[in-house]
Amino acid sequence: MIHGFINLYKPLSWTSHDCVARVRRVLNTKKVGHGGTLDPLATGVLPLAVGRATRLLQYLPEGKAYRATVRFGVTTSTDDLEGDIVQQKPAAHLTQLAIEAVLPKFIGTLNQVPPMYSAIQVEGKRLYDLARKGKTIEVPTRQVVIHSLTVTGWQAGEQPELTVEVVCGAGTYIRSLARDLGELIGTGATLAGLVRSHSSGFDLANSLSLEQLATAVEQGTFVPEPAGAAVAHMDAIALPLDLARRWQLGQKLTMQDVDPYIPPTVRQEQLVSPVRVLAAETDTFLGIGEFRVGLPTIAPAIPEIPVASLAAPKIFAPKRVFLPLG
Repeated sequence: MIHGFINLYKPLSWTSHDCVARVRRVLNTKKVGHGGTLDPLATGVLPLAVGRATRLLQYLPEGKAYRATVRFGVTTSTDDLEGDIVQQKPAAHLTQLAIEAVLPKFIGTLNQVPPMYSAIQVEGKRLYDLARKGKTIEVPTRQVVIHSLTVTGWQAGEQPELTVEVVCGAGTYIRSLARDLGELIGTGATLAGLVRSHSSGFDLANSLSLEQLATAVEQGTFVPEPAGAAVAHMDAIALPLDLARRWQLGQKLTMQDVDPYIPPTVRQEQLVSPVRVLAAETDTFLGIGEFRVGLPTIAPAIPEIPVASLAAPKIFAPKRVFLPLG
């Protein structure tokens, strides 16, 4: 059984689910999940988790980057070229300088309306399901963060196109960015092309195509990205062998147990954030732990401390055990 991550290059016209299904067949395992949906007309980085690494998807680092091509003078039902054309108008008068002048309005924390054709649920229904049935509802706004917009290309014409590098937070819809930019500039716009160049710590330069993955598996040379490396951005606690074994068995440890091993970086976080758990002797990644308020399930490791004195103590408990004992 394989346990780890794959930095997959999603091909054009494939859905994220298509990629997961293909990798399941290639690896002969059902336990495969992805770290963020990518539209069928987009290509690029699609992080996949395999085996026990699927427990760690929520702990991957935030941050995504895209290379987007925005076409002005046309709007579509899906905010990209997959949809029907809703409106088309001449936009040859637009210049790169004019568009660059308004880009700062889209940098920072924004309230963004997702596309109607998206996987967001409203009242238990997927928006794209409602859209396909011809139902129109008010799509709730969501707060997103765009860190930077850098223009890398401009193609003049009746429907000019701008290529821009976008660095943003999770949940940002680049289709919505293209649509809103077109509305602000006055010509309308739609997303004409999208490549995700970075996602959750994985870069495009190191991505693996489905064909390359299949070949590596067939030749016996495939090695997944180590789970511990994928969450290396998190603070860590290294436990000695006896405590590590108890933690791997699912036991809650007292603060007296773990206090000597809590690094200053974790204390600065006031013991509220999940942390990586390592085996001190080998530096092996064991999983994700968290501090809780409550009584331990077993007697404390230090016999001279009575359980009664530990009323409502903070305890260190397993959150996601990646490497179980035995």
